[in-house]
Amino acid sequence: QSWSRGMSYCLHSESHLDTGPIYVRENGKLHVVNPGAGGVRNGIPKTRPFSLFSRSFSVELCMNREDDRARRQRTDHFIFTYTKEGNLRYSAKSLFSLVLGYISDNVDHIDSLIGFPEQIAEKLFSAAEARQKFTEPVTGLRALQKFTEAYGSLVLCSLCLRNRYLVISEKLEEIKSFRELTCLDLSCCKLGDEHELLEHLTKEALSSVKRLLLKDNSLSDAGLRRMTAPVRVLKKGLENLLVLDLSCNPKITDVGIGYLLSFKKLNCLDISGTGLKDVNAVIKRLQTQIGLVHSKVPLKEFDHSNCKTEGWAEQTVLQWEQAVMEATKPQDNLRSRAAALRFYGKTRRIEEVVKCTLVEPETKASGNLQFYKEKVQNCHLPLKKEVAGSHESKNSKKRALAEQERERTSKQKHLCLTVEDWDLLNTY
Repeated sequence: QSWSRGMSYCLHSESHLDTGPIYVRENGKLHVVNPGAGGVRNGIPKTRPFSLFSRSFSVELCMNREDDRARRQRTDHFIFTYTKEGNLRYSAKSLFSLVLGYISDNVDHIDSLIGFPEQIAEKLFSAAEARQKFTEPVTGLRALQKFTEAYGSLVLCSLCLRNRYLVISEKLEEIKSFRELTCLDLSCCKLGDEHELLEHLTKEALSSVKRLLLKDNSLSDAGLRRMTAPVRVLKKGLENLLVLDLSCNPKITDVGIGYLLSFKKLNCLDISGTGLKDVNAVIKRLQTQIGLVHSKVPLKEFDHSNCKTEGWAEQTVLQWEQAVMEATKPQDNLRSRAAALRFYGKTRRIEEVVKCTLVEPETKASGNLQFYKEKVQNCHLPLKKEVAGSHESKNSKKRALAEQERERTSKQKHLCLTVEDWDLLNTY
């Protein structure tokens, strides 16, 4: 009844406004209820065009007000290109690229990638890296851990953080998530003996490290004792280490060098610029126990050119470094303040970053203390037959001395561990 009253009121309204024809659907058929007020009253049909909306009517098309990214994602579904004639042409992206983009936007919600194909995982990592997903504080770490757990060295096999102590402090947890690294360069970072990253070196996740560069890190004998404790007792940790650089660490003495004798696979060692008291005794000890020979010339293994950041996460490390550099950019504004101080005749305190070049004179003063194994050196530098024969006789003598030294040290194995060593091992 209310509907009929409203309809009758609309039909019999005395208003002069022409609402146009009114249609009613009844039993599946369309009936004209009112053909138009103007046509009925005047008898002459008006030819005024019918308008669906009034002049004051406005409409706004909104795709998604709650999330602005939906609007951007909707436009990303198309690829816009120009033809030779200059016309704009668009084509839809493939379903694979759309799904890849969606997963990379939500990469932190992935449960696991173990068993996932490596080829697709690399594309997924690159897509997430382009969106800078791994630079986010919490979600970036969680996403990076999913990749490192599944693919290990493919994500990163070599990491160079030389003079990048700010990156280490800001992204320490992310750096610790990398697994199966074969080369790690931490030179000139001033980490010290108690740094968390040095403790992480003894974990099983980094047992694959073969090249470790710790030049100028303020290390002492206590740091070497902690770093070598799993190898000396549990035969774990850095047991596969081949190249070790401990140069420019003045606090390392003859006692600390004794801890390095547990690295039986070590081929190259650099202890230049350390605080050794009896250099000749150390040289003889390294030669007789682990077969390292003192090199008269600098070795190419310690020129820091062979260790580079390599793997899927190479651009991710660069993004971390750029973020740290942007965070320290406001310091450039101090130039105007320094100019004002010079104008008023005041002096400004100069703060310079300590680099590796400052400790080079110490290395030259103490001499070049780089060691290598002759077997490795002979592979690169072929010798003459006469020189080779003399070296073979020397090697036989060294083997005999080494066997005698092993027999002597085997009787004193039970005396190698101290109370401090046992306390240190209990922390692992």
